[in-house]
Amino acid sequence: MGAKAEALAKQYEAKVQDATATLEKLSDADWKKTTGGEKWTVAVVAHHVASGHEGIAGIIKAVSSGQSMGNFTMEQLHEMNAQHAQQFANASKADTVALHKKNSAAAASLVRGLSDEQLARSATVLQGMPAMSVEQIVTGILINHIDDHMGSIKKTVTA
Repeated sequence: MGAKAEALAKQYEAKVQDATATLEKLSDADWKKTTGGEKWTVAVVAHHVASGHEGIAGIIKAVSSGQSMGNFTMEQLHEMNAQHAQQFANASKADTVALHKKNSAAAASLVRGLSDEQLARSATVLQGMPAMSVEQIVTGILINHIDDHMGSIKKTVTA
């Protein structure tokens, strides 16, 4: 573990804490509202964030160990997300918050354990997109995933 990995983990954990506080404050009515961005219920978007920690951590683990992500396409990502939205349309708030806490803790631990050499490794994550370093995946995907979707939830429940 290096100072850079520790700083990234702390930045991620701050976003996670903010997301946790927001999710825990949502009313049952808020949970059922449809977001403007994703066009999913707040419940589905929250569950997407909670499960996304694990999936994105898997990408970080693969790239940091020198593996390629293969031929994963944006279309495949959209298909996976659509299936997830259907499967978890009725996700409970308690289960979602618990999943969010569990998966984010594991992702933070993974990030915290990365060496500077691992953070510098890069690979193509999505077909047709430029290669990303592990550090870029942490900031550009892991952290931004929370920012983007929690921003959508906050906008929806304050509207």
